[in-house]
Amino acid sequence: MLAQLIPKQGGPPVTLSRAVTVVGRSSKLSDFVIDHSSISKQHCMLVKTDGLIYLRDLGSTNGTRVNGQRVIRGALLPGDQISFASITYRIHLGPDVGTGNQKPSPSSATEMMPLIDDGGMNNDNQFLDTMDNSKSDVRLLRDSDLLMPD
Repeated sequence: MLAQLIPKQGGPPVTLSRAVTVVGRSSKLSDFVIDHSSISKQHCMLVKTDGLIYLRDLGSTNGTRVNGQRVIRGALLPGDQISFASITYRIHLGPDVGTGNQKPSPSSATEMMPLIDDGGMNNDNQFLDTMDNSKSDVRLLRDSDLLMPD
């Protein structure tokens, strides 16, 4: 997937070629450097996935805005406008140039995982309890395990 930030003020588009891109003022700490005093050293993080870009503000002083609304995190869709302090870009998402009918390379293909046979158990809690007590080093996570503390 081609993901680009198109500068609203004009200029060449910025292609997000990495899966995770850190935006900021510091060339040592950031992948995409914006040399402007109102941009934090590490301003925000952009995560490229199939069809979306996820945004996470990294505690920037002047904030990150999507379509004029200050955000801490969220999903960016094609056409959305993202602003780092006073600098604005339009989100462009599309197919990679020249991919046509080519098959995706193994590194860009979605990894398939086999289904877990629950042994006839219909109760999810019973299944998770069984997995918690197993001797396997693989552990299933409950939704509550993923919640970040406020």
